[in-house]
Amino acid sequence: MDNIKILLKMKEFYFITYLIFINLYSFLLTFIDKYKSKKDAWRIKERTFFIVSFLGGAIGVIMGMSIFRHKTQHKSFYIGIPLIFLLHMIGILFWLYKIAIS
Repeated sequence: MDNIKILLKMKEFYFITYLIFINLYSFLLTFIDKYKSKKDAWRIKERTFFIVSFLGGAIGVIMGMSIFRHKTQHKSFYIGIPLIFLLHMIGILFWLYKIAIS
């Protein structure tokens, strides 16, 4: 029981849990949009993909693009989403560095 209390107090636990859920969400968004594109149905706005990617779901969108072969011809997607992911990685590395020196 004490281990669970310690785990719930850790910021890293919440951060990783958030990243898992936001990336699952972004992956599912890509799947849904691909499905809708095949059915000529109402589509998810491209802006939504960029917002979700910016909020931490970039890797989910990248995986969805690769697996479902969706949005791979859009220059804004095959450059923009990986760029957002790269910026996130730089931010995380900076955060880890800051923790390490303190």
